[in-house]
Amino acid sequence: MRRETVACPDSTTSRRRAGAIIGVTVDIRAKLDAAREACSRDAWSEAYASLSQADRESSLAPYDLELLALCAYMLGREAEYRHLLERAHRGHLDVGDELAALRSAFWIGVTLASHGEIGQASGWLRRAHRLLDRQEHDRVERGYLLLPTVFEQEGRGDWETAAATAGEAAAIGERFADSDLFALAAHEQGEILIKLGRLTEGLGLLDEAMVAVTAGELSPIVAGIVYCGVILACQEAHDVGRSREWTAALSNWCARQPDLVAFTGRCLVHRAEIMQLEGAFADALEEARRAAERCLQGENSAAAGAAYYRQGEIHRVRGDLDAAEEAYREASRRGREPQPGLALLRLAQGKTDAAATTIRRVVAEIAEAAKGAAFLPAYIEIMLAVDDVDAARGACRELDSLADGHEAGALGAQAAQARGALELAQGDAASALSSLRRAGEVWQRLKAPYEAARARELAGLACLALGDDETAALELDAARAAYVELGAASDLARLRARGEDGAADAHGLTGREIEVLRHIAAGETNKAIATNLMLSERTVDRHVSNIFAKLGVSSRAAATAYAYEHQLL
Repeated sequence: MRRETVACPDSTTSRRRAGAIIGVTVDIRAKLDAAREACSRDAWSEAYASLSQADRESSLAPYDLELLALCAYMLGREAEYRHLLERAHRGHLDVGDELAALRSAFWIGVTLASHGEIGQASGWLRRAHRLLDRQEHDRVERGYLLLPTVFEQEGRGDWETAAATAGEAAAIGERFADSDLFALAAHEQGEILIKLGRLTEGLGLLDEAMVAVTAGELSPIVAGIVYCGVILACQEAHDVGRSREWTAALSNWCARQPDLVAFTGRCLVHRAEIMQLEGAFADALEEARRAAERCLQGENSAAAGAAYYRQGEIHRVRGDLDAAEEAYREASRRGREPQPGLALLRLAQGKTDAAATTIRRVVAEIAEAAKGAAFLPAYIEIMLAVDDVDAARGACRELDSLADGHEAGALGAQAAQARGALELAQGDAASALSSLRRAGEVWQRLKAPYEAARARELAGLACLALGDDETAALELDAARAAYVELGAASDLARLRARGEDGAADAHGLTGREIEVLRHIAAGETNKAIATNLMLSERTVDRHVSNIFAKLGVSSRAAATAYAYEHQLL
């Protein structure tokens, strides 16, 4: 169960035990029958209309209120959903059905907690615990009330205890044959185990939870919660195959419910991410836009932030930097950290110092290693752009550690590609080429054409450094063709700026080397250049040596004369 989503009462029970209304008219009974039949077809708008009209004519019984609450939630009416559950809770108490009242109180508490209303959430959950304490026998509801404890333990960073508590809740669900509880607890436990590095065990639990979803064993809202939770966990595990598979299943589930609002926004975000990975940038952007609209319609601002961030990522790669800037800002306004995309945007804008400052701050704040995997590739790229090779080297070691055992997946490909870029910057082109070949092969297997093109571009530069101009031309031409086909304008512009032979410009100097050359022409010493550019003296020495070699000169005066003669300054 994800904390950013809200839950519902046991709607399966609600359907089975729809409360009879004593003394109601035949017309109202007909409306209730029609509503229940519509719910069985997942026709939420139709059921909502019938139940609402019946409720206006004669106040609904508690189980029918829960059914109306389910319809309200599926239509994106979260505030009304909670209000209806409160009415159902009071109705259950009035007729002495304390277990049903306990369930309503639990879901109200979870809903409030998901919106950050912790005080009220705590009050409702404590009420649920009091009702449980009055029961004479062990009840399945005890398992549900363990779930908020799991979240508290996660919040404290006590992952081992949280995993054990989630496992206990799953065991209770299994013992009482409660599919909803088992799936909620098992997928939460699976996500925690993935964070603990127990990947195989964690993914196995996610798969088991998803079997219950796809078999139609879960109530509607719990099914949506598990769908979204499992996909997010697969993304955190960098398991592209499972992300694709379960996103397709979620899309089909949403498509079977035409008037569904809940979950559809998050589903579209997932679809946009998969489309972008597969290189369908235009389709991905449209899907991300639809996602933002649906998330806002469903009163899910946090999910809308994720949709805007995805728009920013696509705009950035396509070279529409102004649109990317606005999308990242909108994501931030919705509470979504706009990194590492915004830092990479600054790099694309040539604002290297701003990019470096931001990404250093972000990486320093990361508390969980698993989250670091989302930022480290961008951190390494930016550190290499500002010649902080030592920082890039340390980050590569950390990324390699996270990718241990994931060599055949996306995380392994990211680590190999980052390692190759570092080795290239250090002058070890042979090792770089080997790392980049591995990365490219994995990206190809994962059907990720953009990432594969970036790996080939770096491989071409490695071949160029090794003196293999013919292979370099082939690799760079393949990367260029891929960028054209994908519409990756930012990458295409960078590659074109290097010239046909892959050099950074017509004279072979990188942007940083031209910057150093300007300071040489101004008569500065290496020490002064290091101070002005905030680099180590050793790094400046290396740049000066590279400049002399590329320009075919042997002195600072000759380099200055060459620069003025060829208008490099």
